[in-house]
Amino acid sequence: MKKLPLFFLFLFFLLAATNAYAYVGPGLGLGAIGTILGVLASILLALFAVLWYPIKRLVRKIKRKKEEQ
Repeated sequence: MKKLPLFFLFLFFLLAATNAYAYVGPGLGLGAIGTILGVLASILLALFAVLWYPIKRLVRKIKRKKEEQ
């Protein structure tokens, strides 16, 4: 039951937020783009690493069957 008041407190601070009037320079923008691209590249590399071995085994199996025939 204590989580409910915390939710309302969070909601209050979220709705009562005002503009920060902060400067976002090009360095921060390039850093954010670099971070996003790095995360996407690591996800793609992880998927490739997980899927590469079964695909490689399947290709070898197909080649062996062709050589036997």
